[in-house]
Amino acid sequence: MDEKDVADLLEAVRAGDVSVPDAVDRFKVMPVRSALDVNIDSHRRLRRGLPEVVFAQGKSDEQLISAVLAAKEADGACIITRLLPKRAEMLVAQPGLEGLSYSQTARMARFPPARFKDLGRGLIFVVSAGTSDVPVAEEAAITCEALGNRVTRAFDVGVAGLHRLLEHMETIQKASVIIVAAGMEGALPSVVAGLAPCPVVAVPTSIGYGASFGGLSALLAMLNSCAGGVTVVNIDNGFGAGVAASLMNRKRPFDEKETTP
Repeated sequence: MDEKDVADLLEAVRAGDVSVPDAVDRFKVMPVRSALDVNIDSHRRLRRGLPEVVFAQGKSDEQLISAVLAAKEADGACIITRLLPKRAEMLVAQPGLEGLSYSQTARMARFPPARFKDLGRGLIFVVSAGTSDVPVAEEAAITCEALGNRVTRAFDVGVAGLHRLLEHMETIQKASVIIVAAGMEGALPSVVAGLAPCPVVAVPTSIGYGASFGGLSALLAMLNSCAGGVTVVNIDNGFGAGVAASLMNRKRPFDEKETTP
């Protein structure tokens, strides 16, 4: 449900096509749709401009199917995270979910509705330090695309070969937001933030040898970045980074007015 849905319902009341009691009944059921043990937040897009998100990990097959179907019915859009390939195949086989788009690398699926296109003010640049960080970076990139942003990627450009990053200086300078996924010592976000004129969202990954402590070393390094403008999300949380970057990049109603002569 979005602002247009609310406006259409109110217009129908004004035109006499829907009675006030009927409208009240519709508003009562709009905020939440229950599916087995899952409560779908169908007002999230109205509040935040974001579709409902279903976290697949830990849900039974029945809970997952019910949650995704309810989210799609309520909003026409849904993002599913931490979704393994076999469970993605199961969802695609469900009636009504044939349009599911799945990325095995990012372990994500989505319904990409047209109304989420072109919502960003500029470009989001998604960077990974190493190839092993790509699944987290790709989760962030696909999240940004699903939320209506233009996205470009540069993977395996970490500090062990800094010249690889410098080849992308033009994109770094043009981007509105940059997401950087890095494991090991987590140094790359500081380097990028020192070169970029825009916010940097850092994502520590769990990649690294023993003393990386499953991403904790990278997390602490990013939190202690000496470069200003670095925002840090949780370990392996590519989805959270994508949402943060999308909100930073989101067009506002006043944007068009400010650019109009």
